[in-house]
Amino acid sequence: MTVRLRVAPSPTGDPHVGTAYMSLFNLAFVRQQGGQFVLRIEDTDRARFQADSEQQVFDMLAWLGLQWDEGPDKGGPYAPYRQSERLDTYTPYVEQLLAQGNAYHCWCTPARLQQMREDQQARKVPTGYDRLCVGKTREQRAELPGCSDVPVVRMLVPDDAPLSFVDLIRGQVNAPRPDDQVILKADGFPTYHLAVVVDDHLMGITHVVRGEEWISSTPKHVLLYDWLGWERPAFAHMPLLRNVDKSKISKRKNPAARLTWFVEQGYLPEALLNFLGLLGYSLPSGEEIFSFAEMSASFDWTRVNTVGPVFDLDKLGWLNGHYLRALAPEDLQARLIPFLRAAGLYDDSAAHRSLLAGAGPLIQTRMAVLSECVDLLRFLFVTDREFVVQDAAREKSLGDAGPVLLALAEALAPLEEWTTASVQTAMDAALIDRLGLKRGKAYAPVRAAVCGSLISPPLPESMALLGQQRVLARLRAAL
Repeated sequence: MTVRLRVAPSPTGDPHVGTAYMSLFNLAFVRQQGGQFVLRIEDTDRARFQADSEQQVFDMLAWLGLQWDEGPDKGGPYAPYRQSERLDTYTPYVEQLLAQGNAYHCWCTPARLQQMREDQQARKVPTGYDRLCVGKTREQRAELPGCSDVPVVRMLVPDDAPLSFVDLIRGQVNAPRPDDQVILKADGFPTYHLAVVVDDHLMGITHVVRGEEWISSTPKHVLLYDWLGWERPAFAHMPLLRNVDKSKISKRKNPAARLTWFVEQGYLPEALLNFLGLLGYSLPSGEEIFSFAEMSASFDWTRVNTVGPVFDLDKLGWLNGHYLRALAPEDLQARLIPFLRAAGLYDDSAAHRSLLAGAGPLIQTRMAVLSECVDLLRFLFVTDREFVVQDAAREKSLGDAGPVLLALAEALAPLEEWTTASVQTAMDAALIDRLGLKRGKAYAPVRAAVCGSLISPPLPESMALLGQQRVLARLRAAL
């Protein structure tokens, strides 16, 4: 048997970090087993559909290096891979379920269903469809209140519906009895529950890996497989990612739920992959830093954690720092350029390339995320006309700094050799030896005057990169 797994996001906004989380675990198992990974777009929710969301899914998974074998953009033997392009596929199965008596038409209006739920809640009984339409023709139902012109199709769930199944992660799982789920909406689109079963079967999906919130829906899917005479796939329900307060991570509550947020902030994809793997999995060795290849080679469903992991950005920051420090100089520069360019600081000129080559190593250990390079390096790339000393730096460091800045300008002006070593020697001679200042107090006003902020890369190295004339001009301007 060829192992085939899929991830099936809905294009309803910015891609959710959960899509990457599920894709990682699907792909780790697929690559270990030599199978295929399918990307399917489940776009039957037309009310929430966003046209650009699908491309964002492609872009984000590609950014993470999670490559699929079949999908809307790549094609494959089971195309099309968008549910909206497969509507004719589902019709025969709806008709089969109706003919077998496993499904029925329901003409109840939304208003009637809402009133029914409110009545059930008032009586404190379980909510669920009351089967008013079961066994009735259109004409018979039209004689009763709350009748819609266009029906939906519902499953007719038997009293002895299978409520337990074997989960690869959790073992034997018991789920609640399902309601008579709508499987075909009035607009002719299938609901998720029908479409996912039909598509998974027709695409040969052998393992269904998804979040634990779908455990309660699995009995519905098992029924559909059985009614249609199809072999059930294996199921694995991953623990949900949680906020610090243990609530489910969502785009409404946490910006980190958006995959694009990690790109905007400047996290490295390899760090995010490692972090997502660590949230739900542990290597036999116990190592916390591991690659996708290492995760895939050791993959075992029994090692997947069943407790909802907390999305700890501090832990991600630690991992990101590790991967940042390991970058080769050229790789680091290439990753910094988009942030500097977006801030209007970088133009790819020879001068800017030289500055960045010198500055990259200075900030490599000082950044938690790549986007921090903008504030750390702004002083290097702005013109002297654009250079501004931040208010906090001016107020804290420049108030009585005249003697310090004057002494340093006089010491630096005659230098014939402008290197980190010569700048350091002149600074220490003028400010520490001559003025008797401690280095921290001596350097603070210089940093404010030259770099414009309270925090900067190492000061002598920064001044060496900036150049003698520009340093002297900024010292004199600060004076």
